[in-house]
Amino acid sequence: MRRRERASQRWYHNRRLAMNQILKAHLHRAFELTRDLVAHLDEASLGLALPGLPSNRIAGQVWCVVGARESYLAAIRAGGWKGFSCSLETPRVKRSVLAALEATQKSLGEIDFGELTDDQLELAFGLLEHEVQHHGQLIRLVYANGLTLPASWNQRYTV
Repeated sequence: MRRRERASQRWYHNRRLAMNQILKAHLHRAFELTRDLVAHLDEASLGLALPGLPSNRIAGQVWCVVGARESYLAAIRAGGWKGFSCSLETPRVKRSVLAALEATQKSLGEIDFGELTDDQLELAFGLLEHEVQHHGQLIRLVYANGLTLPASWNQRYTV
């Protein structure tokens, strides 16, 4: 193999490693934002929904976030989707929700994003997309119920 081709391959490999780390950093930031919101809300707020409209409750949103994190992270480790499951049995108990969010954040930190396959990267992007979509839903629930958002959300989303 020629020197120029080897240099090109090294550049591509290093660039891919850097992009994978950027993806992991975005996931970490999204996970932190979700934790910040739950920590900011009082426990009673977890039971709130959109007043007068069909919607699930804040607790339902965070249950789905925890389940998606657990399911996607398991799929990333396995290299393919293994189905959805959620260990959070008490989504209206703030302490339980925070513990589950922290456990999934720790689990994310344990994954080496440096050598993920394309399939694993697809799953990681799917997880990021899912988490951020829930942020939008949570913003609507917070506003509709006259609650406030933590400073980190105001900084990230200018809400």
